[in-house]
Amino acid sequence: MRHSPEALTAFAEAATLGSFSAAARKLGKSQSTVSHAIANLEIDLGLQLFDRSSRKPALTAHGQVMLGRVQDILAASDRLDRSASQLGGGLEATLSMVWSDTYQSHRFEENLTAFEQRFPDLTFESLMAEHGDLVSLVQSGRAQIGVVAAQASYPPDIGSATLAEQSEITLFVAKTHPLASLKDITPVLLSQHRELRLNPWLQDQPRGNGVAAAPVSRRIWLAPSYLMLLEMAVLGFGWAAIPRWMVNHFAVGKLHELPARGWPRRVPVDVVWSRHRPLGRAGNWLLQEMLAPMPAKAVKALVK
Repeated sequence: MRHSPEALTAFAEAATLGSFSAAARKLGKSQSTVSHAIANLEIDLGLQLFDRSSRKPALTAHGQVMLGRVQDILAASDRLDRSASQLGGGLEATLSMVWSDTYQSHRFEENLTAFEQRFPDLTFESLMAEHGDLVSLVQSGRAQIGVVAAQASYPPDIGSATLAEQSEITLFVAKTHPLASLKDITPVLLSQHRELRLNPWLQDQPRGNGVAAAPVSRRIWLAPSYLMLLEMAVLGFGWAAIPRWMVNHFAVGKLHELPARGWPRRVPVDVVWSRHRPLGRAGNWLLQEMLAPMPAKAVKALVK
């Protein structure tokens, strides 16, 4: 690569975070090092990437174009590292995955069974988190792979791919809740009753038809997980947007699905990993299995 990976990464981080100092903190380098790397990149390219006339550097028109190209290069470099790690045959001692409760897949259960048979001595750890909290665990290296409701964007150091399976989220209340007896649930009606909301939802906006577009109630209770939202809903404390699979598994006969306008909603699901920490042999194998094309029978089952 003619341009140094450090300079490209510094540019992508500074452009995404909006400042050289923030990029320096993220990369664990001095601000002068980041500034120098970006200045050298501008010289090499013969382009001004940032307008430094104000307090905060802003991308120039050329910089905006180059950002997309640099992100493509970093993604290609990430794929190269993953391939090299797999070909090198290095097997990690532990593989940690972090899950969103939006994801539940019979296909993945089959993948996990095959994984256990292929890597019987490897320590496998499962963690639970949602949205930005989940991405942060992957960024920090606490987890190597994450499965999350698809986000509108990810940090430059996070690789992502969308899974074939989608989650379905809809609104539920206890059978004794006042809303359970109504047939046409409007946003106005919902706003008059307590909403049980996933806490990270306040900061993170999923992509597509996710729960980000849920109506806002005047009264809100927050919870850190969908399972706790489900428990609150069963107790009759309010209405909540909950993955259908979870209600089918843990609250059959206890909750009523609201016939609300625009619900249920299909939520795309992404698998994410860190570009700065190449996966080992087991992690690469599992990631490839998760992203492998689905058999025709499985695709038909999803469409039904």
